[in-house]
Parts: sequence; C-alpha cells; structure tokens
Amino acid sequence: MGLLVEGVWQDRWYDTKATGGRFERKASAFRNWVTADGAPGPSGEGGFRAEPGRYHLYVSLACPWAHRTLIVRALKGLEDAVSVSVVDPHMGAEGWVFGASPGATPDPVNGASRLYEVYLAADPAYTGRVTVPVLWDRTRGTIVSNESAEIVRMLNGAFGGTGPDLYPEDLRAEIDAVNARVYDRVNNGVYKAGFATEGAAYAEAFTALFSELDALEARLARTRYLCGDRLTEADIRLFTTLVRFDAVYVGHFKCNRRRVGDYANLSNYLRDLYALPGVAGTVNLTHIKRHYYESHPTINPTGIVPLGPDLDFAAPNDRASRFGA
Repeated sequence: MGLLVEGVWQDRWYDTKATGGRFERKASAFRNWVTADGAPGPSGEGGFRAEPGRYHLYVSLACPWAHRTLIVRALKGLEDAVSVSVVDPHMGAEGWVFGASPGATPDPVNGASRLYEVYLAADPAYTGRVTVPVLWDRTRGTIVSNESAEIVRMLNGAFGGTGPDLYPEDLRAEIDAVNARVYDRVNNGVYKAGFATEGAAYAEAFTALFSELDALEARLARTRYLCGDRLTEADIRLFTTLVRFDAVYVGHFKCNRRRVGDYANLSNYLRDLYALPGVAGTVNLTHIKRHYYESHPTINPTGIVPLGPDLDFAAPNDRASRFGA
C-alpha cells in the first residue's frame, strides 16, 4: 500500500510510530457528488449529472470498501448504467494494478496499468493514498469521488434504479447512528486490530470490535435487519466485513475471540444478505484471501494463502420466516 507525494509514487507502508502503534485511516480526498440534476452535493463542486454510461467504477473484489459499492450497484440494477474495472487482488510495490488474475479486468477508460495513474489523470500533483473504490467521470475526465460511503449514496439516490431505497428519509438518523458505531468498531475496527504495532493499541481495537459484535448479535435477535424490517445501507456496510471475517480477519488480523460462525444471529443474517439478488455474484473469496495474505508482508511474510476455512454462505437461513418477508 503505497502513496503519491506531489504526483510521485512511493512504496510506503503506514507509519504507526507517531500514533502509539495505532492505525489511523486518512480521509478520502475526492469528495464530489453525482446528483440527479448535476447540482452540487453535500461536498465538492457541481456539474456531475447522473447519466447512464457516463461514470466508471474502479474496484477491488477483495476490498470491503469497494465491495459495498458493487453490491449497491447490483441491488439498484445499475450494471448497464455504471461500468466497472476490477484491479488485481495482489497489491505489491506499485499498489493496485490492472493484472491478469482471473476476475481482474483491464482499464478501458484511461488505459492505465496501475491505479495511481488514474489518480494522476485527475490530479498530476496528487498527494495521498491510492485507494478503491474510485468513481470516474468520462465526460469531465476526472475522479468524482473515492469515498465509498458517499458513492453508495450516489448509486442509491442519483441514478434512479429499480431496487430498494437503501437510505430512506425516515430512517436516516438511525442509519447514521448505526453506521458510525459499525464503521469505527467493526469495519475499520478489524484494520485497527490487524495493523496495530503496539499491544495496547491492538487490545483496544480487539475489545471494541467484539463488544460491538456482541451488541449486533443481540440487536439482530430482535429485527431482521439493523434498522428494523427494511434493508438499508447499514446492512450492506456491515455485510462486507462479516463476509471476510472468518476467512481473513480471524487469523490474519488476529480477531480471534470468536468467528462470525459462532454467532447464531450474525451468521444467519450474513446468509440472509448473501441470498439477496445479485449479492453472491459480488463475493470472490479467492480475491479476498489472495489480497490480504499476499499483500501484507509485515503481517504474513511468507505470502502463503490458507486453504481454508470451508464456508457456505448459501446455506439456508430463517430470517424471512422468523421476522416476516
């Protein structure tokens, strides 16, 4: 995981010395919004009207942040409206690249061989991490956004689409509150545990993670979804961490107090979400395992990818019958 400094690529890992061994994620740099009429969104500038075929999404099938955008794209029926390129699962000295691994694709928009070239096409003097997802505007030739949470809301609201409203107005306060806790303690919490370089920082993240998973287990005993009987973006954001948990985070990130499979409600809920139309097609455990185990030599210096565990996300669940379809 490198970065660009004034337009020059540097293969540099996260510096945790200044933060007491804690991993601190930097804010995304590109924060414009696609809107239905091209008016400015909550941040950035206007001029990004929602038009079929105009926007291109750069993703990794391994990355949970990018994965959430792919799920929303599928649930909203936007596969033809927003095209996609998939980077190689292995992230080495050049960062994310467009490789030849099965499931990876070329970049038909910018012809890039490395994702950082897409960032430089938008800003030749860019300084910062080169991350996925990236939403690219073909018309203006620039990056709209590299903030997954905001891309999810654009895909949900700006383009129309046929799927459910994942951010309904009457649930927004509850969704935002759930998202805040899940992001800090679970989505980013596994990274704070896995990338910690001091025991106290690891223990702090580990404790918060499992405290929140226990709370979510109790919450999901009462309702089918996190915010009641309706699927929302909060569920999608949690799903992409849960689906990676037993395969990667338990071992690779030392999040091993319990597996998701040890939680009756969380595991049932995971299978319920996996069964949603289009979701299973976005899950690629080969990319997921290869990325984490091959791309973090400070954690797994041998680069050996585990053969297990055996996971069956398609196994039956009883969420619909238990809470009502």
